[in-house]
Amino acid sequence: MTGVSPWLALPEGRPTPGLTRQLRAAHETFVTRGAPPPRPAVRPVVRDSWVRSLGSGVDPDGQGPPVDLLDDALAAYRAGHPLAPVLPVIRRLLVEDAEADRMIVAVTDADGRMLWVEGDSRLRRLAENMNFVPGARWSEDVAGTNAPGTALALDHPVQFFGSEHYRRPVQPWSCSAAPVHHPVTGVLLGAIDVTGGDHVASPHVLTLVRATVAAVESELRWLHREEQRDERPTRTAAAPARETAPLLEVLGRDRARLTRAEGAVELSLRHSELLLLLAEAAVTGEGRSAERLAAECHGGGAAVTVRAELSRLRRLVGPELVGSRPYRLLGPLDTDVGALRRLLDRGAVTAALDRYPGPVLPRSGAPGVAAARWRTAVALRAAVLASRRPELLLRWTALPEARDDAAAWQALLEVLPAGSPRRPAVAAHLLALRRGPRG
Repeated sequence: MTGVSPWLALPEGRPTPGLTRQLRAAHETFVTRGAPPPRPAVRPVVRDSWVRSLGSGVDPDGQGPPVDLLDDALAAYRAGHPLAPVLPVIRRLLVEDAEADRMIVAVTDADGRMLWVEGDSRLRRLAENMNFVPGARWSEDVAGTNAPGTALALDHPVQFFGSEHYRRPVQPWSCSAAPVHHPVTGVLLGAIDVTGGDHVASPHVLTLVRATVAAVESELRWLHREEQRDERPTRTAAAPARETAPLLEVLGRDRARLTRAEGAVELSLRHSELLLLLAEAAVTGEGRSAERLAAECHGGGAAVTVRAELSRLRRLVGPELVGSRPYRLLGPLDTDVGALRRLLDRGAVTAALDRYPGPVLPRSGAPGVAAARWRTAVALRAAVLASRRPELLLRWTALPEARDDAAAWQALLEVLPAGSPRRPAVAAHLLALRRGPRG
């Protein structure tokens, strides 16, 4: 049939005669002989997923996926996940009718871990037999072909009917899922899945899931706007509205970017250093002499050189932003470093880590910038270690600056569940750090 979406499992809403038998025969041939599944019988999205599952070492008859998070660790992770605030939307659109519709509704994170599994209580009890439970990781490379895991792997809505699943214990089930992104940053947050009988593989269920994702992303956009509004200073009714303050971005950037109402400009490295140092000084309401800036920029260079650079900087950004005698900021200037610190002050460690693409001006050797870089990294590291949350520690240890951070790797090993497939690699890396470099 032409014009049919390849992502639909049952375009007609019900399986054709003999479909299950054909799929099981193709699956048996594939897993026992490695022979490519015949194209008419197996959809390309299914065939490709089977190949990836086989390549990842997924056992078609093995035990259920591992449970990464349990009890308090799971509760803490769910509470801090970006999808937690929009769970009421998912419940209203999908979960409230799931019992009557004989469906399970699951919400995962971006790694395929089940965060919430709700809906028909009888089906949920049955699904527990295959570890379809909160905290279990259903990524495709671990659980084989399944709607939430494959939707995340391909970053596309998809559904699977019965024996299209790679693992045989999952083949009595059908499922439809779609990925969820942050509407502003585009970051993949997780997936929404509906699991049940054959009827779940019909086109209208995937349409319902996609509509729910659209509603969730719309709610996330609204929440983002409210959060941005909350971060702005409160104005009285009589106070005139002020323009948005210029923004200086230095995290993970070789050279700073200054964004103002008239547009954005990338600064030279020296101008990046000077403007950041003035912004850091403004936090305490201080100015800087040319001699002190020379010490913070050059480690004791000539003040006349700094004066010349500051003169050029003032011509570039305007005398209304940078003043002299002493050198200081004359108007408000937001920085991404300051925003990160405010998030840490509020205890929003996940959001702070989301806004940390890398260290402050990593190519700068200026002593004052190095100090700001160290303060920022130390504050973020301390918050991540204090959280004792495996997903945050995993993200922190993946950063270049944490590669040799033995304390962070030790903390990660301590909080990873015993059955986590990541434990061997973490333990091996920690052992290598303790042994030190080999001569």
